[in-house]
Amino acid sequence: MSGYSYTGGPSRCSAYWQEFTKCYASADAATQCAFQRDDYMECLHRTKEKARNALIQTEFARRQEQELRDHKKDLDARADGVTTRVGLIPTSSAEST
Repeated sequence: MSGYSYTGGPSRCSAYWQEFTKCYASADAATQCAFQRDDYMECLHRTKEKARNALIQTEFARRQEQELRDHKKDLDARADGVTTRVGLIPTSSAEST
């Protein structure tokens, strides 16, 4: 890894890469740098971020669906026993009184 992005500046994950290589150079075992490696891999692939985003989107959709169901129940409860007119059929004067 060169550490440079397409535009020539430092890549978005270069800081994590430097921390990982610094830890790896001074570590006795590779397992000591698991946290730095995980941070670097998350920066590269964003797997946790994508999973969290999917969870948020799912919860948002569930809540909106629940709101629609509650709103429909509320409207149905209000409409029970009430005759509603749309205005498509003309009414006679006898019915309107």
